[in-house]
Amino acid sequence: MSKTPVLVTDGLTRSFKQGGVVIEVLRGVDLSIAPGEIVALLGPSGSGKSTLLQAVGLLEGGFEGQISIAGERVEKHNAGERTRVRREKLGFVYQFHHLLPDFNAVENVILPQLILGRTNAEARDKAAALLTDLGLGQRLDHRPSQLSGGEQQRVAVARALANEPVLVLADEPTGNLDEATAQKVLAEFLRLVRSRGSAALVATHNQALAQQMDRIVTLHEGQIED
Repeated sequence: MSKTPVLVTDGLTRSFKQGGVVIEVLRGVDLSIAPGEIVALLGPSGSGKSTLLQAVGLLEGGFEGQISIAGERVEKHNAGERTRVRREKLGFVYQFHHLLPDFNAVENVILPQLILGRTNAEARDKAAALLTDLGLGQRLDHRPSQLSGGEQQRVAVARALANEPVLVLADEPTGNLDEATAQKVLAEFLRLVRSRGSAALVATHNQALAQQMDRIVTLHEGQIED
């Protein structure tokens, strides 16, 4: 495994103007994540966790500072280059699953693989294997509306890992679930990420869930505290 960090941010800043007042959300975030490392990003609601993930995921502009993903400087990439990095190197899991409602579970996991260039047969085999590994082998043909909340989020986890990203970004991935289901889904998420050698940055406000990860960093007043 390469020793190059999968993520490095250096002096990452983000501010907003609201009613003539400048609000500094990120104030020089310095963060490094090693290959295969799962890092919990802890902080209360409104602390800037989602803003940081949007920056790292190349989902929004307006940031200052440096971002490197798997050794590639990305902060100045154009829209096409950002799309390529997201497709080839990143996976995303959100609080709400964002599954396509008209597609069944296996089709939702197939689609990102087709965009990467896999054949339909390869993508289907990979999707079925991932979903089966997550206990959904009997639910492959079910649409999101036919799945429970925990099952929907498992499909979202499989989709995030289908293209074997070097880094998975998860924003409160169990925040929409009851405590018991959240614990089960997190355990499956961590197991699957570790088994595939990906790294992960997981935003949460739940201290108990954060304790199950390799390292905890806290976002406080727009800066990272280890």
